[in-house]
Amino acid sequence: MTAASPTDDPSWRLFQQRFGALRRARQIETGLTVAAVVVLFVFASIWTDFSPEKILRGAPRIGEYFGKLLSIEPKGVAAPIPVLALPHLFGGVKEPQSLAYWFYRFNVYAALLWQTIEMAILATALGSGAAFALSFPATGRFVGNRAVVFVTRRLLELMRTIPQVVLAFILVWPFGIGPLAGIVAIAVHSTGALGKLFCELNENADTRPVEGIRSVGGSWLAQMRYGVVPQVTPGFLSYALLRFEVNVRSSTIIGFVGAGGIGQELKRVIGFNIYEEVSAICILILLIVVVIDLLSERIRHHFIGALA
Repeated sequence: MTAASPTDDPSWRLFQQRFGALRRARQIETGLTVAAVVVLFVFASIWTDFSPEKILRGAPRIGEYFGKLLSIEPKGVAAPIPVLALPHLFGGVKEPQSLAYWFYRFNVYAALLWQTIEMAILATALGSGAAFALSFPATGRFVGNRAVVFVTRRLLELMRTIPQVVLAFILVWPFGIGPLAGIVAIAVHSTGALGKLFCELNENADTRPVEGIRSVGGSWLAQMRYGVVPQVTPGFLSYALLRFEVNVRSSTIIGFVGAGGIGQELKRVIGFNIYEEVSAICILILLIVVVIDLLSERIRHHFIGALA
């Protein structure tokens, strides 16, 4: 007796028909999505004057700028000479091609870099604390009043929507030139950014501990304190440390508008085309960001491992 072929089964044919229809619908959806992305890219390129030709024409000039960063053109010399040269590398502060000449204002740079780090620490602490407090009323699963959730979420959106540089520029007027304006600007932006991330962690928290505390008459604060906070603390800490790394770089940028830190000095030397000092400051910023990144990673792994 010959075995029946699977294709003779009506349920198999029905499955094939439905699978084919679903596959065709998915292909059409993918094609329309790709077409929409291409159309949007073309329109965006036209409206923003984006041109691959301009990129190819301007890209070599980036090398010219870095060439100036790594060379100097003393008076009376036809060709530029390297900023650093091995025979003169360990010469004195008056030797143009030595490390001492390049970093002759290292004490000033170190003080400004430390100020930048202090700004990031204060801004991260303030922003993390405010985001922690606002993330719970912004979580719809734990707050029955929709108006409270709506207002809190819009407040967080407003805080992270205003660019830090713009906010720092505005705050320089009431607070004056210096680090205070930068600290407040970064703290406000950090509150909005971390508030959203903390809120998402709250949304994914297990509600059973909260329900247990509520069933025995625990207040809303007790539900959050003992039912949610222990679950989300490792994630909160991870995001806060990541934000600290971001804030160190932000503290450098907002210095361009007079908000303190190494950014103010970097703006000054760029304005006067003191390329060797620009190079020195950029290298110091890069080194400090790398060190902070490595330290933050170790701290994050240590605490998250202990809390998890």
